[in-house]
Amino acid sequence: MSLRYLTAGETHGPQLTAIVEGMPSNMVLDFEQLNFQLQRRQKGYGRGRRMQIEQDTASIVGGVRHGRTTGAPIAIVVENNDWKHWTKIMNVEPIEGTDEEKRRVHRPRPGHADLNGGLKYQLKDLRNVLERSSARETAARVAVGAVARQLLEAFGIKIAGQVIRIGEIEAPPHQLAVDEIIQLTEASSVRVVDEETEKKMEAYIDQIKGEGDSIGGIVECIVEGLPVGLGSYVQYDRKLDGRIAQAVMSINAFKGVEIGIGFEAGQLRGSQVHDEIVYDADQGFSRASNRLGGFEGGMTNGMPIVVRGVMKPIPTLYKPLRSVDIDTKEAFTAQVERSDACAVPAASVVMEHVVAWEVAKAFLEKFGGDSMEEIRANYENYLEQVSRY
Repeated sequence: MSLRYLTAGETHGPQLTAIVEGMPSNMVLDFEQLNFQLQRRQKGYGRGRRMQIEQDTASIVGGVRHGRTTGAPIAIVVENNDWKHWTKIMNVEPIEGTDEEKRRVHRPRPGHADLNGGLKYQLKDLRNVLERSSARETAARVAVGAVARQLLEAFGIKIAGQVIRIGEIEAPPHQLAVDEIIQLTEASSVRVVDEETEKKMEAYIDQIKGEGDSIGGIVECIVEGLPVGLGSYVQYDRKLDGRIAQAVMSINAFKGVEIGIGFEAGQLRGSQVHDEIVYDADQGFSRASNRLGGFEGGMTNGMPIVVRGVMKPIPTLYKPLRSVDIDTKEAFTAQVERSDACAVPAASVVMEHVVAWEVAKAFLEKFGGDSMEEIRANYENYLEQVSRY
């Protein structure tokens, strides 16, 4: 069975819920690491007051016993601490009261899903749209990705994320190993490896916030330790780079994705883009460079996956944009909801976990079995087969 998940829940509802199906049995699940990943998502310079309210932790309420997966669906719950202030407004039962008491939203905010969702689902209270379309849902996706990440780590696969750019401030390039990137970015308020860049980005975010505006940026995810051959060239929907691109684009506010040198390849000659193949008797086949970001023909080639995503500025502004009331059809200045000036560092963490999920899914498609023992036997047999090629 293919690895899959569903999430449910609203930003001001009682909880977020995720169901993960297809995880093998006998995988040791580290609960501290799971919650550590959730807490990483809440950090980052420029975050709003919601992060002070929520202290995300995940509860496993199915599919795990005595610290190990059972092979049954894994049920994960992340409670919303802010729910206590919304128990009436977000109650599943009908309530009496005026639109104001129900906090009905009839003024769509530019850049959000409000108006499109209202039109699509014929909803006259746009709160029904914004409650689900909120980036709060990414907490559930990080929880799911954190489980997938532990599966990959059991086979020596490591994942790092970093911020490449926030607005006008770009981090200098480097050639650090994945372990160093993980260590340095975890100590950084904006998830960069360079302290000078960190200070510049913090000052820039302060400037943007002071002007009542918001700012986006570019984040990068690196996956190291992958075997050759995850994904496939035989059908469009089996190409792993395409699946990763879709997953990254599905993150709230992401508007672009590139793999390897990405769009830069459109400016260069073929000899400056493609990675030469080399061979060593001990290591086998490899590439002399990694401009293609670990992929050829929709499949991993043994080099690290390198994928970047661009996040637009958050559309909720303290100098709001113009919009139109869906009731009166009159123009107004968009209302302000609680928001962040910059969520790029947090987006880097979210991106790590959506990439982890897609890689884990491809890994199980290739080496799948019902238990960790069966998967490991399949994996080791494949590595031996590749070494003899």
